[in-house]
Amino acid sequence: MARRNRTTGSLDQRSESILRAVIDEYVATAVPVASQALVVRYGLAVSSATVRNILADLEESGLLTHPHTSAGRIPTDAGYRYFVESIADSSQLPAVEQLMIRHQFGQVQHASEQWFRLAATTLAAANRSAGLATPAKPRAAHVRRIDLVSISERLASLIIVFREGAVRQVLVTLSEPAEQEALTRVAVILDELMAGRTAIDAERAVARIDGDGPIGSVVRRVGERVIAAIRDYDATVIEEVFSDGLLHVMEAPEFERSDKLRRVFAALENRAYLGQLLDRVAGTGAVNVFIGAENAPEEMRDVSLVLAPYGEPGSAVGVVGVLGPTRMAYPQAIGTVRFVSTLMNELVQHLYA
Repeated sequence: MARRNRTTGSLDQRSESILRAVIDEYVATAVPVASQALVVRYGLAVSSATVRNILADLEESGLLTHPHTSAGRIPTDAGYRYFVESIADSSQLPAVEQLMIRHQFGQVQHASEQWFRLAATTLAAANRSAGLATPAKPRAAHVRRIDLVSISERLASLIIVFREGAVRQVLVTLSEPAEQEALTRVAVILDELMAGRTAIDAERAVARIDGDGPIGSVVRRVGERVIAAIRDYDATVIEEVFSDGLLHVMEAPEFERSDKLRRVFAALENRAYLGQLLDRVAGTGAVNVFIGAENAPEEMRDVSLVLAPYGEPGSAVGVVGVLGPTRMAYPQAIGTVRFVSTLMNELVQHLYA
């Protein structure tokens, strides 16, 4: 897992055990944790007084805090960070869960939206949080197939399928009336010219097209629209965000005020912040955790993101992850995200084999 700098040094084993117990209890109950509850429920084999002293030390270190209305403690962002660093490498999904998820992925078509929707749904269900997935995005997309469908005499729908699985649909106005048969011939010609090509290569191919004659002029016109669509796609860092499990997050007591959660998803919907995170995690090849205030946008300070990149750096890179309150079951989230990113890696390897 990609590391973040801790704000404190290492704890002794007893203090670390008590910090972990506070986090486990608070994640499960959303209620500030008192010393007596820890002694009773976690078999700490020490007195309540000893636990209170350790809790006070953890609070002084900035790992715990307590709401002014309660004698119990809750973890701070720094406390969660310490915990995440201590469990990150050992957070693996149980084999039976891996088998179930792999079976689900085996039922859907490669390089299709179903993969990304399934990734988001799987992560949401496994963590009772919101699951996120973006299609693997190349720096320079390659055309897989081109279709043209007649809408009216002078209007056609241009459909571009990229090798990486994304689809672009563009309306093309024709200078002359054209039947579907003629549009199909144009699509076949462009397919032969552009299949497997990037925008630069496609532009060279279109420049060689003879624009004379009714078919030639349509081929040239549509070819130019294909190039413009490819360049537009290449310029977008994140083409689409597939998400599921918003209701799980809404059920958390932290988000009883729906406007707080609405601002969180508005920050993700504009894709700018997620695009920044994708750039940060793309080359790590590891699970990355962004806790509370570690997220730059103010509206993201009440949530954590557990993200992992997948794909081929330099070819196509996407991200999968989980979004939830900072009071998150981090071991499960890290293990699930790590495994789903492995499956998505297999998808991209299949595309580039």
